[in-house]
Amino acid sequence: MTAAAAPVRIYNQVLLVVIVAAAAAGLLTGFVSFAPNRLVSGQPIVLWNAAGAATTTGIAVLGILLLGCSLIRPRRTVHKAATLLAGMLLLVVFFALGRSSAALAAGAPHLARITAGAAFWIIASCAALAIVDALQRTGAGPGGRLAVLAALAAALVIMAAAGVFDSVSLVREYQGQRAAFAAAVIRHVVLVVGSVGPAALIGVPLGVAALRRPPLRGPVFAVLNLLQTVPSIALFGLLIVPLSALAAAAPALARLGIGGIGLAPALIALVLYALLPMVRNTVAGLGGVDGAVIDAGRGMGLTRRQLFWRVELPLALPVLLAGLRIVTVQAIGLAVVAALIGAGGLGTFVFEGLGQYAVDLVLLGALPAILLALAADFGLQTVSELATRRAGR
Repeated sequence: MTAAAAPVRIYNQVLLVVIVAAAAAGLLTGFVSFAPNRLVSGQPIVLWNAAGAATTTGIAVLGILLLGCSLIRPRRTVHKAATLLAGMLLLVVFFALGRSSAALAAGAPHLARITAGAAFWIIASCAALAIVDALQRTGAGPGGRLAVLAALAAALVIMAAAGVFDSVSLVREYQGQRAAFAAAVIRHVVLVVGSVGPAALIGVPLGVAALRRPPLRGPVFAVLNLLQTVPSIALFGLLIVPLSALAAAAPALARLGIGGIGLAPALIALVLYALLPMVRNTVAGLGGVDGAVIDAGRGMGLTRRQLFWRVELPLALPVLLAGLRIVTVQAIGLAVVAALIGAGGLGTFVFEGLGQYAVDLVLLGALPAILLALAADFGLQTVSELATRRAGR
């Protein structure tokens, strides 16, 4: 009789699913798409035909090694190895995109469009998810996560500076829109900061008032919940008539830029959308402060104002920062839609691309907005973790 084979044990199901999804995308979908011009649909080209045998083999080997990490008993060294392998996979996938684009662009017409295909986006996303999962399992702090992010960003910047991505249509689109792109990014940041700041200044005191005076809480949340149900485009449209009338009645306001279209209605709408998360998290954060701590402060002779600034606010800060995270990420996304009423920002490229059937132009607006949202989320999450640690001392 032969001994039964021991069953294979999976220790990291997340990593297994990620690798299987990446492998399926690489085998079944196109890695890049080639079109003779912008108006013609691109022809998908699979990974091995686009990037060559050597690069494809490298991607496969890294995927197999990552798959092996999911079958090894979890240890800190295993998770660190998974972080390194996933980071290498992400960089190799980007290198494969640049190399395959350069090979396809050689001898192709000037109007040819070489764009990243579904396989590239899925494999790159899976590699990024594998990095995030490995960092979480290692228990990496803000410094460790920032170091990994900085190393990956530096490697991509070096590749870009070396011209690896010059043949990718998205990069060519950026090179043709460089000045407009810089202005759009600045405008987008202005929209976000100009809405999140006032929302915090209004929402925190409103949340404090709703907490201190319970009869006020119901009407406040009823109005704010109602505002959240209004679609963003509809809210932008509803502001056009009253602001246009206000600008016509007060020319001084019109000279300041207040009108039915442009920056003013966009900022007002973004502030209104941001109020509910700020007020809700203010009420939750301050309401969650332990009553015994407040009683101890009163016993020490602290006044109500001193209790708020020295006790309640520091303990509620992590929850308030969580609300600020939600508001900031939401504002970055909604600011894209604000381009429809002439507010500018990255949404300008998105809607221009949709009108011209130019996917690369859409991505030129959408990808930076996504990166801004991720950067804001990462930064505020880091600050929130530090505030939580400080509050727990």
